[in-house]
Amino acid sequence: MQSPTEAVSLLSELKSLGVWLSIDDFGTGYSSLSHLKRFPLDTLKIDQSFVEGLPDDDDNAAIAEAILAMAKKLKFQVVAEGVESEEQAAFLEGKGCHVLQGYHFGRPLPAGEFAALAAGSRREAEPA
Repeated sequence: MQSPTEAVSLLSELKSLGVWLSIDDFGTGYSSLSHLKRFPLDTLKIDQSFVEGLPDDDDNAAIAEAILAMAKKLKFQVVAEGVESEEQAAFLEGKGCHVLQGYHFGRPLPAGEFAALAAGSRREAEPA
């Protein structure tokens, strides 16, 4: 990040326009705890590397629980990436994760297949 002051200003302006701001891949790479205080964020996305092996991987379970507890105190929404099993989904939901994404819920689709799936879901949701 070239100028954190400029970034904070730009992100604050975007937030005032109603844009939700997230830190992706939280806990890896350049995401830092200092960003949680500095930037006007709404959401943390737990990196899939910390979801892998849940609920049996004790280290990843401890990290996921710590991120979720911290996010709750800071009033952030949390998205868990890379959820591939019902066990992972149940663990994360039980710990207060707001949104889950991953192959457990569906694989990526070509645009045409997605449009057909979405249209079918819409028809099912309409009252009879």
